[in-house]
Amino acid sequence: MRAGSVDIQRELNRLEEMILDSPRIPLSRRTLIDEEQLLDQLDLVRLNLPTAFRDAEDLLQHKDDILLQTEQYAQELVEAAERRAAQILDELGIIRQAEMEARQIRQRVQQECEAMQEQTMDEIDRMRRQAQQDLDEMRRMAIAECEDIQEGADVYADRVLGDMEQQLSEMVRIIRNGRQQLHPETPAPRPQTPSNPTTNRPASPSNKKSS
Repeated sequence: MRAGSVDIQRELNRLEEMILDSPRIPLSRRTLIDEEQLLDQLDLVRLNLPTAFRDAEDLLQHKDDILLQTEQYAQELVEAAERRAAQILDELGIIRQAEMEARQIRQRVQQECEAMQEQTMDEIDRMRRQAQQDLDEMRRMAIAECEDIQEGADVYADRVLGDMEQQLSEMVRIIRNGRQQLHPETPAPRPQTPSNPTTNRPASPSNKKSS
């Protein structure tokens, strides 16, 4: 389906590649995707779908022209057949039979033309409904993917912060042990929140020598 100068299928493939080529979160099946780029791509497809519908209507109009030409050609054949039949039947004296056959031919051609037109209208309507369903499904999948990505990012950030907290706690424990070794005669300080880094700073080497 091509809308103007925009190939809808190609843009949908580009949207799929954008999702597949996005970086993945380590140790998870989540993907980090550029939300603005994704929404721009969806807007491009959405804005060009009405053009695709107009193209489908143009195709229908083109088919209507073909049907009209077919009807005209069939009418010409019928008229030629009627003239020939009238000529022959007039000579044979069975004009009524020729008129009945001509009416049957006209009726059959009319029915075929109406059936073709109805089939074409049904196909265009099916294409419109399918395009709308595809657009709704793409929107739903994009929203669900964004929510999954956001949830995965939150879990990953919480895990990273937890690891940092554990590492900082270990560093504080090592620092306290080192200070305890420098001052073995003093009791170990009670654990407290390191809100002020200068409170528990160890004595400088110069002060130790003077004491």
